[in-house]
Amino acid sequence: MSKAKKEYSRITTKTLAEMKAKGEKIAMLTAYDFSLAGIIDKAGIDVILVGDSASNVMAGHETTLPITLDQMIYHATSVIRAVERALVVVDLPFGSYQADSKEALRSAIRIMKESGAHAVKLEGGSQIQVSIERILQAGIPVMGHLGLTPQSIYKFGTYSVRAREEKEAQQLIEDAKMLEKVGCFSIVLEKIPAQLAEQVAKSVNIPIIGIGAGGKVDGQVLVLHDMLGMSKEFSPRFLRRYLDLNESITEAVSSYTSDVKRLDFPNSKEQY
Repeated sequence: MSKAKKEYSRITTKTLAEMKAKGEKIAMLTAYDFSLAGIIDKAGIDVILVGDSASNVMAGHETTLPITLDQMIYHATSVIRAVERALVVVDLPFGSYQADSKEALRSAIRIMKESGAHAVKLEGGSQIQVSIERILQAGIPVMGHLGLTPQSIYKFGTYSVRAREEKEAQQLIEDAKMLEKVGCFSIVLEKIPAQLAEQVAKSVNIPIIGIGAGGKVDGQVLVLHDMLGMSKEFSPRFLRRYLDLNESITEAVSSYTSDVKRLDFPNSKEQY
């Protein structure tokens, strides 16, 4: 059972380790712009992920692959300007770290220097170990990401649950232990069986953040636009919509349009 929440004035990688040790769950959401980042930071979110999911929800792409490093830095810079408390982690986008470890380090350095972010996140395990180690050696905190890795969608061919089979599950456990050993401060587990996620969380000392990985991990992450109900098409089992902003925004815009056309806006009190 989670213990009483401690008030933290600023969240760091050390804070997250303390939260896991104390049994306090970690709340994480994505953000891509100044306005929403400021709102969720003030609401008490622990970690903000400037995710490459911006490719989907901000730019309308089918996958996360098209977004560039320059675009990620733009979104990260916008978020950082708004945040006072949360730890801000930025995804290294597809193509910015897979080629070689030197390229990975250059990409991570650009994100840290140009945006002011606090950490970076990379998808993958043993195949990118050298890149992760090089980034860590430069003093840049790294969050890992295992399970369903959206940047590899064309390799998988599906967004279905990963690591159901014993061989893949065992490799995921080994990769998680490797990520901890080399120095990652946390790992995201996406869309894997809840029992396996619980096993991983118990087998490492660093926080495990789940998305579609059950409730027995150290924290949860969702895409902000999904949990606020801004998008209607994406409805996986793990998603809980806390608002229906799609409907609310549609109604508001419709009312505004109607008021303008019938000369009700602006009224005499709304002009100079």
